[in-house]
Amino acid sequence: MVTRDGLVESRHRVHAAVVSAEGALIDAARDPELPVWWRSCAKPFQVMPLLRSGGFDALGWGVEELALACASHGGEPEHVAIAQRMLERLGLEEGDLACGPHEPLASRGARVIRESAQRITRLHNNCSGKHAAMLARAAQLGAPTAGYERAPHAVQQDCLRAVAEWTGMVIPRIGVGVDGCGVSVFALPLANMALAYARLVRAAAEGDAASRRVVSAMTSHPFLVGGTDRFDTLLMNACGGNVVCKIGAEGVHTFAIVDRGLGFALKVEDGAPRAQYPAVLALLAAYDALPATLPEPLREYVQRAVRNTRGEAVGLIRVGHMDVGDRLEFAS
Repeated sequence: MVTRDGLVESRHRVHAAVVSAEGALIDAARDPELPVWWRSCAKPFQVMPLLRSGGFDALGWGVEELALACASHGGEPEHVAIAQRMLERLGLEEGDLACGPHEPLASRGARVIRESAQRITRLHNNCSGKHAAMLARAAQLGAPTAGYERAPHAVQQDCLRAVAEWTGMVIPRIGVGVDGCGVSVFALPLANMALAYARLVRAAAEGDAASRRVVSAMTSHPFLVGGTDRFDTLLMNACGGNVVCKIGAEGVHTFAIVDRGLGFALKVEDGAPRAQYPAVLALLAAYDALPATLPEPLREYVQRAVRNTRGEAVGLIRVGHMDVGDRLEFAS
């Protein structure tokens, strides 16, 4: 909820699911079966066909490339350089990416662009690493790189099958649309999204090589997954590798507690990110997965000040109410 001078000004409804690797619904807020678009939270699974087939390693790519393939990066110089390197290894160029250019999502990345008067390119798109990996899969399959983003293309069909496998869904029950970056996006219940992340960390713990590499890449290189001031980066840094998390657009977030094999998925009904981050932290706090003292950039998300144009704190953004038990209840 958002308050101003003690009066509730706005409320954001949050739906959430907490699921074990065995598929048990442990906790929920509102409707855990709510079907929503998974958006960028699916990236760790979209790269799986390339990783498991050996195509990733055949290119000589390593942990940085894998982290970027799973990322919604901030368009900072380091992110752009890795995406460029991935394309060069494929003998391709920026124009081969189907994603459009947009201003870097990280404030540092945007500042670099302003101060250097650089041109914003498709490499700055937060999904450029995912797209480079998809181009690699197309080349490996001997499929055309042109049109790799379209749903009928072999690359997108591979991604759909991977999503079905990890989420425990049958393909006809998965909605397929077009994501913000142009490739396929998948609609499915929150509980199945949470199941996929629970299965990912459990498989990694049990020695599945591809799962272990994805989890390790994301948790050991959180800067590449997000950026200097990006929430996922701040959270994974703070949790020291025991939380793997991935933001999605429109208030979707999926994450897992590594040592407990629990997966989480949430959706802010109106898509507001200002409610999304406090809800993620509240869920992790309920399962004792946060450090005793949160770093300052994260602490602000727990109870964030509403400020006016003079910088004065005039209200608060916070989780309104949450009970831990058979079901979690969010009023925010």
